[in-house]
Amino acid sequence: MSAPAVVRLERIIGVVLRVGVTASSVGLALGLALLLVGAPASSLFLQIGIIVLLATPVARVVVSIVEYAVERDWTFTVLTLVVLAELAASLMAAMYGRKL
Repeated sequence: MSAPAVVRLERIIGVVLRVGVTASSVGLALGLALLLVGAPASSLFLQIGIIVLLATPVARVVVSIVEYAVERDWTFTVLTLVVLAELAASLMAAMYGRKL
């Protein structure tokens, strides 16, 4: 990857991470505030906050895959796809492992 492409990727990843953490924080804060006043929607916002927080690193990996593919850096594209597959496998193991 060229230097401008690396800077672009870092900038995009920075935006993705900031948006994810901010959205998660808003959801968790709103859920906590609603929990303190006894509103029934509190658990929904708390769950949304946690899901967004957990999805943020996955979004970062997806953005990296797209950027590496655009730059035709196939080695990093494949390696990052492997990381995404491992994340997906761990999610499946967590979801279906409890049912066994």
